[in-house]
Amino acid sequence: MKYRFLIIGLLFFVAQNLTAQTTIAWKQASAAGYNYKYVTGDPTHSRFYTLKNGLTVILSPTKKQPRVQAYVAVKAGSKTDPADHTGLAHYLEHMLFKGTDKFGSLNWEKEKPLLTKVDVLYEQYNNTKDEAKRKEIYKEIDKASGEAAKYAIANEYDKMMTAMGGQNSNAFTSFEQTVYTEDIPANAIDKFLKVQGERFRNPILRIFHTELEAVYEEKNRTLDDDGRKVTEAMFTKLFPNNNYGKQTTIGTVEHLKNPSLVAIRRYYHDYYVPNNMGVILSGDFNPDAVIKKIDVAFSYLKPKPIPPYKFDAEQPITAPVKADVYGPNAENVTMAFRFPGANTRDARLLDLVGAMLTNGKAGLFDLNLIKKQKLLSASASSYTLKDYGVLLLRGNPVKGQSLEEVRDLMLAEIAKLRAGDFSDDLIQSIVNNQKKALIQKNEDYSSRAEDLMYTFTSGVDWKTVVGTVKELSAVTKPQIVAFANKYLSDQNYVIVYKHQGEDKNIVKVDKPTITPVDLNSAAQSPFLKQVMAMPVTNIKPVWLDYQKDIQRAKAGNLDVLAVKNTDNNLFRLYYRYEMGNWNNKLLPIAAQYLQFLGTGSQTSEDFSKAFYKLASTYSISAGNEVTTVTINGLQENFAATLKLYEDLLADCKPDEVALASLKTRIKRSRENSKINKSAIMQGLISYAQYGPTNPYNYGLTNEELDAVKAEDLIKVLHDLSNYSHTVLYYGPKTAAEAGTEVASLHKVPAVFTPYPAAVKFTQVTSTANQVLFANYDMVQAEIYWIRNGEKYNPALAPGIAVFNNYFGTGGFSSIVLQDLRESKALAYSTFAQYATPSKKENRDVFAAYIGTQADKLNEAIKGMNDLLTTLPESKEGVALAKDNVRKSIETERITEDGIISDYLNAKRLGLDHDLRKDVFDNLDKMSFADLKAFHDAQIKNKTYTYCIVASEKKVNEDDLKKYGTVIKPDLKQLFGF
Repeated sequence: MKYRFLIIGLLFFVAQNLTAQTTIAWKQASAAGYNYKYVTGDPTHSRFYTLKNGLTVILSPTKKQPRVQAYVAVKAGSKTDPADHTGLAHYLEHMLFKGTDKFGSLNWEKEKPLLTKVDVLYEQYNNTKDEAKRKEIYKEIDKASGEAAKYAIANEYDKMMTAMGGQNSNAFTSFEQTVYTEDIPANAIDKFLKVQGERFRNPILRIFHTELEAVYEEKNRTLDDDGRKVTEAMFTKLFPNNNYGKQTTIGTVEHLKNPSLVAIRRYYHDYYVPNNMGVILSGDFNPDAVIKKIDVAFSYLKPKPIPPYKFDAEQPITAPVKADVYGPNAENVTMAFRFPGANTRDARLLDLVGAMLTNGKAGLFDLNLIKKQKLLSASASSYTLKDYGVLLLRGNPVKGQSLEEVRDLMLAEIAKLRAGDFSDDLIQSIVNNQKKALIQKNEDYSSRAEDLMYTFTSGVDWKTVVGTVKELSAVTKPQIVAFANKYLSDQNYVIVYKHQGEDKNIVKVDKPTITPVDLNSAAQSPFLKQVMAMPVTNIKPVWLDYQKDIQRAKAGNLDVLAVKNTDNNLFRLYYRYEMGNWNNKLLPIAAQYLQFLGTGSQTSEDFSKAFYKLASTYSISAGNEVTTVTINGLQENFAATLKLYEDLLADCKPDEVALASLKTRIKRSRENSKINKSAIMQGLISYAQYGPTNPYNYGLTNEELDAVKAEDLIKVLHDLSNYSHTVLYYGPKTAAEAGTEVASLHKVPAVFTPYPAAVKFTQVTSTANQVLFANYDMVQAEIYWIRNGEKYNPALAPGIAVFNNYFGTGGFSSIVLQDLRESKALAYSTFAQYATPSKKENRDVFAAYIGTQADKLNEAIKGMNDLLTTLPESKEGVALAKDNVRKSIETERITEDGIISDYLNAKRLGLDHDLRKDVFDNLDKMSFADLKAFHDAQIKNKTYTYCIVASEKKVNEDDLKKYGTVIKPDLKQLFGF
């Protein structure tokens, strides 16, 4: 093959680097009075400390952005839930946001006896079987909780994190981990540690019954999630002896509705101990200074023995174990093979085997099932847990294909692994791509922290992570064949058939009567004031200067915009065309078609393998108005990668068989979209913005698709370079150097072909409320409020930024979440946002959302409408919103090719400068009066389109009519096919 010499050069380069690496080993060191371990050759330069009380601290400094990704991780999750209180670890996670005896309370001494009464009532409720008596006890719980809530200050934790500039404040629970996550400014570490040290000292289970109802709404979301149900069924069959399969993270309906606060506290005291916890930080900090601060913040924690988790080993699977799952989404097949746990060599080999089956380009599934279009989609991936690992295979059938045929096709590829029927150089190609992926991961402080956190909670040795590429580069084909024959047979798997149909196992639980609780949102505890008063070193914002920060050059008669990569040897190249689906409906089809085509000398499979061997990728994304070709890889293979793409695009040949299969796949995908509630909701939202004919349903009809000819699509592809486009480059070369190289490989005409005229869509002006309703078999009801606003005005940007943060997108401290979730327990997820468009000719859009149990629909709509009518006032909330926007901007660094993207986005909006500066400079001027004026002008007393997806069996149409004229578009009208 003509690219073989370049590939050999790449392999030599990789081999040189692997050979030159320092021996990978654990070493000891000391600094600032603390001992730590580190791994030689670790590109993240991570330090691993164990404090005197057993607390693990992992620090990975990097100065690329003035922010820090922080995790506080507990090695306990649903696996260690008591069998009679499943879901406990998860709702304890929720309660760790409610404060302690020092924050979250107006008066702890008065609140404490009321919460004790709530404890006692819940124990009575748990131990009572008579439903009438239970209802009476719940009334008492509701009453006592309301009395206790009068002393509670809701969301003080979130307020403190918001004020210090925190982002993505959250937590998650899985099988063996509960993890609390924050992304903070680098100058807020002292405040962060002050809050976290207090947070875990003595958590108080306040405002419990409304939060528990929010957790139940989260449970409802899982009942409407076919994928989640498949995964749970698969784990049940795969692990009958381990709690991976015996209980779920979110718990059973019965246990969720019958909680024990006594059991929750017992769990906290058993597992939230320093020798079972880790603090993981990655970002801009001095580890010598930070380790002292962490030690001080958490030194009060006392170690104690951790209850051991015991389980019987799983017995070998000797015949396929089958499960059937039903739901409204498209049918599919999931298969699972069981493997040893995360900290084993077999787990690392499992990762390699997963990549050999699916890597996006040259895996067996990629080449034999996707390239040949035998399945609509197919994937293989490893899922490693502490006790066991899993190889997951997923397949979606094409039209007319049975689920058994999907199974057989995937098993046939597994058989090829066992027989060694795969390319001799596939393993090395995967290693090369993993090397590139590691370079990309280490660029990002949050990815570093995530990897370090996972290794801590799953018990993986970081030394093996650092050495994975080196280890896998020595793996041989015979070893993989032996491994596949050991673990993967035609008999030792679990298979879950997901059928389309009614799930008759869903348990319906009536909503409890909950009296909205007081939030005391304006109040502040002494602890909060203390944290707020802590001094910080200011971080100055950095603005983009589009003239200085972007290099400009020419590639022939094409403009080149470039940013130099000074960190590593990776490049990303884009060809950006200002045309898309609205200019030519064939363009998105042609972009899909290209991946199945070859040339006169090379097949489609040859191209996929060649790209993968070069550790390079290409893709074409045809949007409505912009088409982007993306090419990336190692700079030393820039020419070879670009030549591969150019050869394919210029010389691709029509393939009638591939086109026929593509049409079948597209039609099946369309059918699947019509039974997907998210896709249906997107159709309703587009209808609400543009009317019955809208961007969402603009495309080829099925009849038009049938009429498409291969030569038509080939012409679209061959003509692509004849249209004007801009070259965007991020890599080690200068703009001029990149332009010269692109010009030598990327041939364009002297005069470009004019773009085809684009169809125009105009946002509608609503004059009366209306309801767009779509029927769907689901537990919840999902509601969007949609209204087109004014034409884009950049002068509104400061007010919009603060308003959104204050009202609907600022986390738990935002008005919408506080009122609808925290106070009224109407939803797990709710938000509201005033959004600006992507180009200056378009109008703003206001959108609000709530997902709620169907029998709460009227309450939920009333709750949101009340907020849309009257904006609650909180001077403290406005100050918090301003602080968060300010500190987020101060610590945001737009880098790499993000600089070019930001410039192009600004250009579409008619801007010639960094809009963030306008927002920042005007923040101090913003007041509640400004937010109220904005709310009055843009939101209050406006007409809205309610987009509702729900089961018509659970929603009363007469109720819908109260909100506006009810329209029920059929699916063909929504989708256009």
